[in-house]
Amino acid sequence: MADFTFFTNPMSRGQIVRWALHEAGADYATKLVDWANKPQSLLDANPLGKVPTLVHHHSGHDHVVTEAAAICHYLAEMHPDAGLLPGEHEKADYFRRLFFAAGPIEQAILCKAMEWDVAPDKAMTTGFGNYDMAIDAFETLMSGRDFVCGDRFTMADVYVGSQIDWGLQFGSIPERDAFSAYAQRLRDRPNYKEAKAIDMALIAEAEAAKN
Repeated sequence: MADFTFFTNPMSRGQIVRWALHEAGADYATKLVDWANKPQSLLDANPLGKVPTLVHHHSGHDHVVTEAAAICHYLAEMHPDAGLLPGEHEKADYFRRLFFAAGPIEQAILCKAMEWDVAPDKAMTTGFGNYDMAIDAFETLMSGRDFVCGDRFTMADVYVGSQIDWGLQFGSIPERDAFSAYAQRLRDRPNYKEAKAIDMALIAEAEAAKN
């Protein structure tokens, strides 16, 4: 049995976790999830039936990890030799940007996509202000550095980078130099290309099966 069981659908945030698995060098088995027919094993692991869901088979125990940002960091913790954890003086940058991307940026993008307007007098109660405020703050956080922790790639870049990479592709994050240059650095990584190729092939297979 592989060390990890990875529940995913290639048309989902599972792409983030597949990339993280490859950066960590993890031993994993993929279980593809059909949206209309979710397996009971997924529902047992995650009552919301969300993907990605990761099950770590470790020392006779099954540990379930959900939420893409948490899964990414968990994989870094479980594979310390991969060098993806922050050093002592990198932790502030690492966790600040990881959770900013998972919290305020995720919320801001969702609200914009759902066409939920934030009244000016309610901006400070939302946790992200409004979309423009969140994106401007994100640009500031990512400017003047090659990666989340400065000049060194860490696991935080998998999650933060995925938010920016997807956002640029689908228009939910605007084209700005700090975002575009960062995304290109990540797209050039061999593990990014390897993981993305797997999911793109799965998507192509699914589309071909429909025709």
